[in-house]
Amino acid sequence: MAKDLLLEIGLEEVPARFVRGAMNQLKEKTVKWLENARIPHGEVKAFATPRRLAVLIQGVEEKQADVSEEVKGPSRKIAQDESGAWSKAALGFARSQGVDPADFYFKELGGVEYVYANKSSVGTITSEVLPEGLSAIVTSMSFPKNMRWGAYDLKFVRPIKWMIALFGEEVVPFEITGVHTGKTTRGHRFLGGETVVGEPREYEAKLKEQQVIVDVEERERLILNQIETLAADKGWNIAVKEDLLEEVLFLVEYPNVLFGTFDPAFLNIPQDVLITSMREHQRYFPVLDGEGKLLPFFVTVRNGDRTSIEQVAKGNEKVLRARLSDAKFFYEEDQKLAIKDALAKLATIVYHEELGTVADKVRRIQLTASKLSDALGVQSRVLDDVNRAAAICKFDLVTQMVYEFPELQGVMGEDYARKAGERDEVAQAINEHYQPRFAGDRAPASLVGAIVSIADKIDTIVGCFSIGIIPTGSQDPYALRRQAAGIVQIILAHGLKLPFDTLFSLSLDVHQGRGMKREAGDIRKDLHEFFGLRVKNVLSEQGIRYDVVEAVMAAGYGDLRHTIDRASALTAAAAGERQAEFKLVVDALTRASNLAAKATTREVKPELFADEAEHALYQAFNTVKPEVDAALEAGDSALAIRELSVLKDAINGYFERVMVMAEEEHVRANRLATLALIAEQSARIADLSKLVW
Repeated sequence: MAKDLLLEIGLEEVPARFVRGAMNQLKEKTVKWLENARIPHGEVKAFATPRRLAVLIQGVEEKQADVSEEVKGPSRKIAQDESGAWSKAALGFARSQGVDPADFYFKELGGVEYVYANKSSVGTITSEVLPEGLSAIVTSMSFPKNMRWGAYDLKFVRPIKWMIALFGEEVVPFEITGVHTGKTTRGHRFLGGETVVGEPREYEAKLKEQQVIVDVEERERLILNQIETLAADKGWNIAVKEDLLEEVLFLVEYPNVLFGTFDPAFLNIPQDVLITSMREHQRYFPVLDGEGKLLPFFVTVRNGDRTSIEQVAKGNEKVLRARLSDAKFFYEEDQKLAIKDALAKLATIVYHEELGTVADKVRRIQLTASKLSDALGVQSRVLDDVNRAAAICKFDLVTQMVYEFPELQGVMGEDYARKAGERDEVAQAINEHYQPRFAGDRAPASLVGAIVSIADKIDTIVGCFSIGIIPTGSQDPYALRRQAAGIVQIILAHGLKLPFDTLFSLSLDVHQGRGMKREAGDIRKDLHEFFGLRVKNVLSEQGIRYDVVEAVMAAGYGDLRHTIDRASALTAAAAGERQAEFKLVVDALTRASNLAAKATTREVKPELFADEAEHALYQAFNTVKPEVDAALEAGDSALAIRELSVLKDAINGYFERVMVMAEEEHVRANRLATLALIAEQSARIADLSKLVW
C-alpha cells in the first residue's frame, strides 16, 4: 500500500532571491534519492515561502522494489586456475556482488568467455531507509551563501527552526542541528500559530488556516489577480516587472495588494529615477497612465491580511516620501557638477589595475570610436557626435544618483547632458552606448549610439583578453559573452559593413599603445574563436540547422551580414521543394572539392586540355565566376548558389570522361587546378561536405 510523504524544513527568513532555487533543489534531490533507493512514487510537488521549504510526494510505496540483474565478472581465463578452481579474482567478484560462486555461469562476449552471475536483492521497508535518506537530502543542499549557527558544523542558507517528516501518519524520525522532526509546523509569523499536520495531504489546508499560502503558483495568482482588479478599478496601468514580482512572491506568505500616493511635485524628477527608487528600495510597483507616464501612486504587497490596510498604506507613503526626497536631493546636486569636472574625477577611479582608470578607458573608447567611424565611412556630422559622445560617455559615473542606483548609468548621463546643453544626438548616445544591457534588450537606435557602444564593448573584451581574462565554462565575471553578443546584435540591427577582422585590428591597435601582456596574434586567434561561438548562437536562434551552421561557419564569418545571408540561402536550398536536385549539385561540388585538396597550383593551362569535357568545364566556370562574385558582393547568396549550381552537369561530364589523376604530372596538376578554382568558389559560400541529408 502506498502512502504520501511530506518533508518540510522551517527556517528563519531566507533571502527572496534564493528561495525558488532552493525549492527546486529540494524537489530534485528528493526525486533522485527515491529513484536511487528504488522506491516507486507518484506526483511530486514542491512548496516554498520565506520561512520554509517543503516537498510532498504522493503514492510512495512502502517497500523498495526487488532487483534482479545479470552482472559480468572476470574472463574465464582469469577466473579459474588450471585445475578449474576459482581464483582470487573470481572469489573477490563473488564477495563484491554478494553472490555464491556456485551460481557462476559463463557467457561468450566478443569471442571471450566471462564469468556471469544473477544478482538479486530484496527491497527494504521504505520506513526503514527514510530517516537516513531524508536527513542526507537536507544536509546535502547547497546555496549561493551559507551560514553556521551555534556550535553546529552544518552550513545552511539560514538556521533550521523546525522540521516535519511524515510518511503517511507516522513521523520519520531524525535530527539536524538539535532540531527533531515532528508533525508541528508554524503559520504566519503574526497572524498564525503552530498547527499539527496529521498526514501529508492536510499540509496545504492546515497552513491556510494559519494564514500561509504555501503553494508558490497559487500565491502568484493571488498577487496578479489583485493587481489586475485594482488596475481595472482605477483605470491604471500597473507596471509589473517579472524580477520584482519574483522577489515579492518570496517575501510574503499571505499576500494582500494595496496602493498609496506620493506628492505629484516629485514627478519633476525623471521618471526612471522615481521608478528605480520605488522598485529597488521599496519593492513597489509603479503606476502609469495610458501613455506610459508615471502617476503619483504606487502599488505594494503586504504580508498579511487587510486589517488596518489604510494605516499600512500611510506608513508606506511616509517611507517612500523619504526615499524620493533623497532622490530629489541627489538629482539637484548632480546638476551643479559640470561635465568637465566630472570627467576629471574619472582619473581617480580605477577601472582595472592592469587596464588603468576609467579615464584611460574613455580615451581608448574615443580612439576606437573614431577608427570605427572611419572604417564605416560616416558623415562628418555623425563623426563629430561620435567623438563628443565617446569623450563624455562615462561622466555620470561620478554622480550621486548613479552611485546610489548603478543601474541608472547612461540614463542619468543622457538627462544631465541635455540639461548641460549637449546636442540631442550626443545625449542619446550616452544612454544608448550601454545597450543592449541584457539578453532581449534592444540595440542602440542611433548610429552614434551604436558606434560608441561597439567601441566600449570591444575595448572591454580586447582589454580583458590582452591580460589573460578569457571566459571559461560558466565563469564570466566581466560579462564578456554578453558584450560580444551585444556587438553582434548591433551590427545586425544597423546592417553595418564591419568585418570582425577590421574590428579586432583597430581595437588591438589602440591597446598596443598602452602595451599588452600577450601577443596580438594570440589575442586575435582567441577573439575569432570567441566571436565565432556568438555567431553560431545567432544562427541557431534563427532556426538554422546545425549542419548548415557548421557548413557556413567553415567558409568564414568575417562579414556578419553575409554570413546570415549565406546561412538563410543554404537553408532554403537544402530544405526547399528542389532539395533532391540541390543534393545532386552538392554531390558534384563536394566531389570536385575533395580532389581539389590535392592541387598544388591554381594556374590552369587550357593548351593542356585533352578532352572536350575539360574545355566545357573551364568555360562554364569562367562564365559563372563573375556572376557568383557579383552576387556574393551584393549579399545575394541565393543567387550565388543558383549560379554555382549551373556547374553540376559540366562537373559530372568532366568526371565521366576525364581521368583527373593522370600519370603525367603536368596533366594531373592542370586538371586539379581546374577543380581547385571551382572548390575555392564553392567554399566562399559554405563547406558543402558538412551538410547532412
